[in-house]
Amino acid sequence: MSVSFAAWVHSAVPVDPSAPDARQLLQEELGKPEYQAAKPTWLDLAASAVERWLNSLVLPSGGDASGLLPLIAVIVLVTLIIVLFIVFGRPRRNRSAPVQLGSLFGSDDRRSSAELRASAADAARSGDFRTAIEELYRSIARRQAERTVIRVDPGTTAQDVAWRAAESYPSEAGGLASAARVFDEVRYLGASGTHASYEELAGLEARLRDAAPVRRERIGAR
Repeated sequence: MSVSFAAWVHSAVPVDPSAPDARQLLQEELGKPEYQAAKPTWLDLAASAVERWLNSLVLPSGGDASGLLPLIAVIVLVTLIIVLFIVFGRPRRNRSAPVQLGSLFGSDDRRSSAELRASAADAARSGDFRTAIEELYRSIARRQAERTVIRVDPGTTAQDVAWRAAESYPSEAGGLASAARVFDEVRYLGASGTHASYEELAGLEARLRDAAPVRRERIGAR
């Protein structure tokens, strides 16, 4: 036979509990999962508070609320921004913003990729393929940094650029590795460079200049 709720209360709860006993019984009852699940969230409480505040506004005489419209518009805008922040998180850095140019492969070179590319072409026309190769590989690295495809820090090496850029352009991995090797040979091992090496590097630079990467390094990653 089922026991009625009233009978259960009568048997489980003292007829005349003391104040401490009553408080303890209430805390135990409200601590049950079904009561906790029904508690309003902080967002519910905030929405209710805003709604109560809006309802408390007193309209000017004659019912003309035009004077309150700017204030209400600001409140709605702030609320929308908060909701967007909660849903989408903090905005990422704008990838189209100008990139600060700094040192590149151990030298304080602040030229743009276009300037480096032009310098490489001038050196190639004069037969200085060593300089042409150095400048053109720098142009490749600078261009990818300008487009925020990869990061280029003061300690970044030619091999670093090739390895990281290959993750963004997998089909060019072999060409990037070869270009980094030629750059290291002419810059650090005293190789003179060749016209063929320069032309191969020029083709790589042209293909990568505005190519769509399959991935980008995360801005601010270290």
